[in-house]
Amino acid sequence: MIGREKEVGELNRLYHGQKAELVAVYGRRRVGKTYLIDETFRNKITFRHSGLSPFESDKKGLLKEQLNQFYYSLLSQGMKRSHRPESWLEAFFMLEMFLQDRDNGDRQVIFLDELPWLDTPRSGFMTAFEGFWNNWCCHRKNVMVIVCGSASSWIRDKLINNHGGLYGRVTYEIKLSPFTLKECEEYLKSNDVYLSRYDISQSYMILGGIPYYLGYFDGGKSFAQNVDKLFFTDKAKLSDEFDRLFDSTFDSPEFIKSIVRVLYTRNSGFTRKEITERLGISDGSRMTESLRSLIASDFVVRYVPFGFHKNEEHYKLVDPFCNFWLHFMGKQHEESENYWLTNQDTPAVVAWRGLAFELVCFNHISQIKHALGISGVYTRQSAWSKRSDDTEGTQIDLLIERNDNILNSCEIKLTGKEFKVDKDYYMVLIRRKNLLSEMISPKISVHNTLITTFGLVRNEYSGIFTNVITLNDLFS
Repeated sequence: MIGREKEVGELNRLYHGQKAELVAVYGRRRVGKTYLIDETFRNKITFRHSGLSPFESDKKGLLKEQLNQFYYSLLSQGMKRSHRPESWLEAFFMLEMFLQDRDNGDRQVIFLDELPWLDTPRSGFMTAFEGFWNNWCCHRKNVMVIVCGSASSWIRDKLINNHGGLYGRVTYEIKLSPFTLKECEEYLKSNDVYLSRYDISQSYMILGGIPYYLGYFDGGKSFAQNVDKLFFTDKAKLSDEFDRLFDSTFDSPEFIKSIVRVLYTRNSGFTRKEITERLGISDGSRMTESLRSLIASDFVVRYVPFGFHKNEEHYKLVDPFCNFWLHFMGKQHEESENYWLTNQDTPAVVAWRGLAFELVCFNHISQIKHALGISGVYTRQSAWSKRSDDTEGTQIDLLIERNDNILNSCEIKLTGKEFKVDKDYYMVLIRRKNLLSEMISPKISVHNTLITTFGLVRNEYSGIFTNVITLNDLFS
């Protein structure tokens, strides 16, 4: 298995423990949750079941369909034929009897995939699941229940942070994140797909390190040909993925997508007030829940931009796939099966690529900190912009505020060769550094930091950068 070493190690440790375990695994759609459990516990799962998608079923008969499917799972895994359960209380009682019949003292792993889908309105699912755990599972030292879900906010609110009968019952949680650049490289190679690190970084700009999407890559095609195959050909695999991504995860997908579309329009993000104004709606609990759901699923981050008050939190879209899809698929584009192959060097794509590389860096802060030698130092990351009526405005791609009295002012440049600083750009950097120095304590030093693909051309102006971080550093 590529990556996931920490997660596999923790799951195996729990498996070999001597007490009942309730493990919650969550993360966005297609990130590899089910694969992680299947590979870690190959031939060790006593019972498994996956909920039916509520977005592809008859809403009125969904409870009956879920119960029927649960019954079929019991039958297919060895339960003697019986009557179909009429409620979740009965369904979990049947599961208890099934597990007791098969109990030989060894560890019993119960894997319930897409758990949020089972909790249909007025179904009584949570009450029954609480009873299953509190009255039966927790008293058996050899039971290990693993639950998964793409609806990360549901997992966190109704399970991990439950204030009722499941309060404090989750014994371990795993939030599964997308692959890093290094893991993308390893995964592609394992599938006999060999790309340069420059092209792998471009794949991250589009697919966001999601293993399922990377699995579609064809080693016999170039990077550009693979992009066309996935997005721009007739019946392309991912042409409709944006809608499926939200429709299968959120209760109010259209409202969630409207927020995402607003956040896409500004790289530095928006305040909550600005979001509601652009949507033309009043603020309230619906907005609160929607933003929490987007954050829990790693689509959005909440942060305070440098120089802003702590009550001026911004929400920033950080999911590369959404940014790519809205930029190219959400707009009218030339109908061509070779769209990316023929347009990859156009000004529009080049400009998008520069902004997308900023997201790559934003999602690899730990690698940047490692390259700076500050892995153990507490930091805060944000963008910064300054507008003025009488002077030219300025913007800094990434600021890293450190607890060791250093402020890294990061310039992010995606180029096909070494980056060269000329006199004009040198003066821009001097001006930005002076503006920052006016806003911070005298004890803090500003270090101009370049994050670029292939390094820096050494000349009379290159000394303006204290640190240079390359694409290879991001692959560390």
